Amino acid sequence: MTLLQSWFCYRALCRFSVVVLTVALAAPWTLAVAELSTGSVQTLIFMREEEKLARDVYLTLNEVWEQPVFANIARSEQEHMDAMLAMLDRYGLPDSATTVVGIFNNSDLQSLYDDLIRRGQQSVTEALFAGAAIEEMDILDLQQALADEGLPADLRQSYENLLAASGNHLRAFVRNIENQGLVYEAQFMTNEQLTAVLSMPTQRPGSNSGQIGRGGNGGRWR
Repeated sequence: MTLLQSWFCYRALCRFSVVVLTVALAAPWTLAVAELSTGSVQTLIFMREEEKLARDVYLTLNEVWEQPVFANIARSEQEHMDAMLAMLDRYGLPDSATTVVGIFNNSDLQSLYDDLIRRGQQSVTEALFAGAAIEEMDILDLQQALADEGLPADLRQSYENLLAASGNHLRAFVRNIENQGLVYEAQFMTNEQLTAVLSMPTQRPGSNSGQIGRGGNGGRWR
């Protein structure tokens, strides 16, 4: 069984767990959707597909290069996808992600995925740089989402958890790049932002310590 086949079996089990959780939470949160601003709704919908992009890139590049860093982080990204799906269900919003690896409803994310795969297929080094680029963009997008002072507490906690995980992932990719004797430089962040993330220890979800300085070159487009 290939990694992709194993992954879809794993995803089916996770999907069942999410459905059970959604049923349990449905009644107390039936009015919660009214609490979300239009911007928060758009961000949540985008975040679901953004996490899918990361997972799909890592699954695909692992099929090419068979590097543990891609397989390990792809599993984490699946958990993030499931967390965003739970939030969509909680707020009564439709799932914005397709079930097909490499296919996206958001045309900008589709173009980005195609570009990242082309880059990552050139060499294992380029694949690692592509992974680091994804995590930089994730961090910047999450910072932007967390800047919304009206963000509900449950979404804020979810985004903070994703931010901490993205920092962990970026450090993992940079370690793998440096193990090849290369120097990693920021691709989307400022140098100061990158230094701040790389100097952090491994973060655990809920630690609320994944925040880094804002600014830089911006994250992924919406």
